[in-house]
Amino acid sequence: MYDVITVGSSTFDVFARAERSELIKILGTSKLEEEFLAYRSGTKILISELMFSIGGGGTNTAVCLSRLGCKAAYLGKVGLDENGERILKILKRDNVSFVGARSKIMSGYSIILESIEHDRTILTYKGCNDELGVRDVNFGKLKAKWMYFSSMMGESFKTLEKIAKFAHDKKIRVCFNPSSYLAEKGASYLESILKYTTLLVLNREEAQYLVGRDDMNLLLKRLNRLVPLVVITDGKKGAHATDGKFNYYAHTLKMEPIDSTGAGDCFASTFLSGLIKQKPIQVALKMATINAMSVLTAYGAKNGLLKYDELLRRMRTTQLRVVSERI
Repeated sequence: MYDVITVGSSTFDVFARAERSELIKILGTSKLEEEFLAYRSGTKILISELMFSIGGGGTNTAVCLSRLGCKAAYLGKVGLDENGERILKILKRDNVSFVGARSKIMSGYSIILESIEHDRTILTYKGCNDELGVRDVNFGKLKAKWMYFSSMMGESFKTLEKIAKFAHDKKIRVCFNPSSYLAEKGASYLESILKYTTLLVLNREEAQYLVGRDDMNLLLKRLNRLVPLVVITDGKKGAHATDGKFNYYAHTLKMEPIDSTGAGDCFASTFLSGLIKQKPIQVALKMATINAMSVLTAYGAKNGLLKYDELLRRMRTTQLRVVSERI
């Protein structure tokens, strides 16, 4: 019996930082200012830093949960290539069981382009991540207290819907952390998963895609009609949550982030680890905020992840306020 099985993508990540990049701001037709990472055309750009890691929502969260003392497994599709072997090797090193499938299609691959201001653009090749079929899932191995769903597309999303129904039938609770490209499809598109979801974790933009633009309290209220427990992250402004009885707010601390890759995955999975360890929502929010801040101080989605004892020490020494208000 696992504490949690994560379902999502896996990638081999290459982080490349070029000193001669520029950040350009353009006012679009919607009157919203957008930022673009730019490189001069027709020239050779020298890379000042190069780093390799594994990423993807499924592996990021599985490793995070394992380091926090949860018995974790990863369900996804990994290529039969060299990068696939690297992904599985790192999962094994972090005591994460692999309960997924292998594929002749290449493993997922991402190139993360970093600018001098630590802004980034990610070029992603999905590879076999979108090809997880129902036939690839050994449902007999899916014995867990929780299932954690990160974003899946294509055939993999249809399989995710089947797994959600299976989890409900087996009384396995579901945590769902959709990406923006799933959330923008709307709540009706995700209904087949949301109706079986206990915990929904998403950022403010994703929340607005699902239930419309509004202030934070109304976003929480509308999403709480869909699922029992909602957490919305809001970048430097902190994080909010509601269980239908209380609204919660976690402040953040001022810091200079190095790389934001995987910070959202870390926040969501750390919050879930708090629930698994039967911590109050306020404590789970503090755990999630501090661990995500640690990830922001290192390159890669996993290099800044804290182990449980390290996280407890940080919590004792970090003055981070979490407040609650009865609805």
